[in-house]
Amino acid sequence: MFQIKTVKEQYEIRDQILKERLEILLPKVMNNSKADAWIIASKEYHEDLLFPLLVPASYITARRVTMLAFIKDKENIRRFSLSLPDDDLEQYYERYWDYKNETQSEALNRLFTEFNVSHIAWNTSEDSAFADGLSSGLYKQYQREIDPKFVACFMEDKLLPIKLMEIRSETEKSLYPHVLKAAFSVIEDTFSKHTITPGVTTCADLEWHMKQKVQDMGLMFWFSPTIDLQRVGQGPRFYGVIEKGDLLHCDFGIRYMNLCTDTQRNAYVAKDDETQIPEKIRKGFALNNRFQDIVCENFALGRTGNEVFSASIKQAKQEGIRACLYSHPCNVYGHGPGTLMGLYSKQEEIPIRGDITLDYDTVFALELNIQYEDMTLYSEETVLFDESGVHFLYPNRDQIYFIK
Repeated sequence: MFQIKTVKEQYEIRDQILKERLEILLPKVMNNSKADAWIIASKEYHEDLLFPLLVPASYITARRVTMLAFIKDKENIRRFSLSLPDDDLEQYYERYWDYKNETQSEALNRLFTEFNVSHIAWNTSEDSAFADGLSSGLYKQYQREIDPKFVACFMEDKLLPIKLMEIRSETEKSLYPHVLKAAFSVIEDTFSKHTITPGVTTCADLEWHMKQKVQDMGLMFWFSPTIDLQRVGQGPRFYGVIEKGDLLHCDFGIRYMNLCTDTQRNAYVAKDDETQIPEKIRKGFALNNRFQDIVCENFALGRTGNEVFSASIKQAKQEGIRACLYSHPCNVYGHGPGTLMGLYSKQEEIPIRGDITLDYDTVFALELNIQYEDMTLYSEETVLFDESGVHFLYPNRDQIYFIK
């Protein structure tokens, strides 16, 4: 029986990750930007998407307006809280706002003056949700209340929030096998003979089973799990009562300790006289695995998602594989910040989102499919890209569950 970590353990791990993000990843990201000040401000219940990654686990929502400021100070990145006093928050940030004697905006003006900033980044963006976390109301307020000489310094840098959210810390990397095991404990329980009764169980029954399992574990899924099937002579995948001889397919992702998974797995419901998965399905799935390998071989530091997409599709065609690629970052959000590699509905290079370059210590949902004879074989694996290459974070990606 898989064991979820206790709340105390989860909070301790999340706070260790916060420490690593602020002390190791933040300087790396800010030093790649011309911004010498970066402001993240969140209204209570209208928080920036970056907010949960910048505060301790006990600090669940913004308090009125929680404002965090990162300032370049010679070789260092200083971290300030211009928020209401909070002992937990101030373990990671220097308190700056004298809230009894000045407004937040007055404190911000004082901060900008003290450090003589010239490029002030805010999380505003027309083309990235992850870089657009500042509310319109707050932005208008700051434009009115900040000294005009500093308003003239306002700038956008979408890569600041995108990269800080995308790159994984050492603790997060070590945590992924546990998080994936939680997700697969649900998949493996669902794709089993004690859950599936041919001629009785429906795809919808399995979807409800997965939802209930996740809730019983005290976790949440970040999208509603789906189950579909393919049946010989029945055309494309569809939903309904499961019969012997059906090829089942699930798409499933959970959120656990601020990390998301996104995986697809297949299962075959055996006919009475079958002792293994039919050869045609095995051959088709082997081609799917080969296309996974092709995509992984095309990952390279500094390459864009569009470059990975085009190179992978070209190589698949050369090898006679009819392939479709639509991989995406999967990190603190399921369809997370980072570079795209195609879209399911648009098999071409994707402007802007596909132009972001690859960094090490990033996690992706390697999502794709291939056509083989009259079947489409779908797969999706959560993978880590680091200096030594691409790593599958859960075993047996080349296997189909056999339900007898």
